[in-house]
Amino acid sequence: MERGLVACTDIDGLMQTFIINHYPLDWRLFIDSSKLSLRAVLLHSGNTLPSIPVGHSVHNKESYENMKILMEAINYDKFKWQMCGDLKVFVLLLGLQQGFTKYCCFICDCDSRARSLHYCRKDWPARKSLEPGIMNVENQPLVEPSEMLPSMHLRLGLMKIF
Repeated sequence: MERGLVACTDIDGLMQTFIINHYPLDWRLFIDSSKLSLRAVLLHSGNTLPSIPVGHSVHNKESYENMKILMEAINYDKFKWQMCGDLKVFVLLLGLQQGFTKYCCFICDCDSRARSLHYCRKDWPARKSLEPGIMNVENQPLVEPSEMLPSMHLRLGLMKIF
């Protein structure tokens, strides 16, 4: 437990306890956050193995700093699981500015204020980089955009139980 976050720092040991071979490519990290809590669960790609809770906080709000603490606690840099979650979590992990911003998409350079182009223009240029200070990027990204699997409204019954 560190700074209000309860997390597993030895993922390999946890998997051995459950007698599961841990191949990081077979697992996805699902992060769910709200205004009052933060949860992280490892989901098996084939849904043949159980979900493994790896982090939980009841008092940490959704913020870049709390996401950074979570990612460091579970040693994300060592395993590099693919990420899944909602757009709010992706924005926090990529260090983007929250709220109503001009460049809100992490995939392309879509201009949310160019209303005359919203239904006319179909192809927007891909976002080239996530450098702090450019196009609504506030902080260094915690994950690579290519490691993200967008799932807009993923709801799990285990998240309420967890």
